Formats: sequence, structure tokens, C-alpha cells
Amino acid sequence: MILHGYWRSGTSYRTRIALNLKGLTYEQVGVDLRAGAQKSAAYLAMNPQGLVPALEADGAVLSQSPAILEWLEEAHPEPPLLPGDAVARAQVRAMAALVACDIHPLNNLRVLKALRETFGADQAATDAWAARWITAGFEALEALIVRHGDGWCFGAAPTLADCCLVPQIYSARRFNTPLDAFPRIRAIEEQAAAHPAFMAAHPDHQPDADAR
Repeated sequence: MILHGYWRSGTSYRTRIALNLKGLTYEQVGVDLRAGAQKSAAYLAMNPQGLVPALEADGAVLSQSPAILEWLEEAHPEPPLLPGDAVARAQVRAMAALVACDIHPLNNLRVLKALRETFGADQAATDAWAARWITAGFEALEALIVRHGDGWCFGAAPTLADCCLVPQIYSARRFNTPLDAFPRIRAIEEQAAAHPAFMAAHPDHQPDADAR
């Protein structure tokens, strides 16, 4: 498998986590979003939407991280990232979608670039914009974790919800979003920081990461 992604992209990050949790081997190809590499002719020929990630697997190119995560669960079911019960699976998917559909799209690079270039937002304004949506989403997610979690978002093992949450926590830290009101979310952040699959997926550990 070949994963085309960007080291700091939340969608690429969540895909790396899932691949690592499944114990799969994959090659990485960096796509520098800041330089516009996602709009190159070569990349658009592979992924016409011009977004990351794209995963080459089984002779196909898969795009959109929620679809990739679902494919991974179907094609490589062990260890499972969804519960066995149908209602529980729906609850995990809802928690993942809370991040992937309601929080992340409003603070990704495309949106923040539009805020700066079209509306003249400075860094403080873009941070406030991101924090507005992260905080609202985390308030709901914290309550769901209280209801369903036992160390992770749902139960005592990582699920697709954690694959989505941990990169969003990383993003919250980047945008200086206060997290004091979310002890369960911060506890998952601590769990992930000590888990090999999450550690290996961290943006700082990627081959295309900025030098520090």
C-alpha cells in the first residue's frame, strides 16, 4: 500500500493511525499542501478531487479518509476498530463523524486560507474561528465519552472514533484552543501518546515533516 498524504493533515494523520492499529505495512509519499502539490497534474490524475489522503491498495486508489477507514475495517478486520454490536457500531461512527464532518472541515487548510485571503483574518482571528468549532464539537464529544468510554472514546480499546479524535486534539493544540474543560478527551490524548500505533502516526514522526 502507498499512502499519499501530508504530515500535518488531520485526515492523513487519522489514516496513518488506522493503518498502524491494523498492523499494516505501507509506503508514504508526501504531498506538500502548502506548495500546491495536491493540484499538480500528476496528483489530480490519481485523485481528481485534489485532496489528501489517497491510498493505493489492491490495484485501486481510495480517497476520502472516512471511506478509507471503512475499507480498512472491511478488508483487514483484525484487530477491529468497530464494535460487534450494530447499535454500538453506529455510536462509534457518530462519534467519528462528529469530528470528521462537523469539526475538521471548518478548520482545515483550505478554509483557513480562504479566511485569510478573502476576509483578511489574521492569526488571532483564524485561531478564534478554529476554536469556536473545536470547542462546540468537543463539548458534545466529551459527553459521549463519559457515556460510552472506558479509557478510549468507546470502550477500553481504540476505535475509528479515536482515529479521528487524536488528530483533532493535535489541531486544537496548534490553534491554542483551551482544553481544560475536557478531561476525558485529554485522558485519551495521554493514552495515545503512549500507544505505539498513535506515536508512529504523529505528524512529527513523518518523513515529510518540517525539520525541527
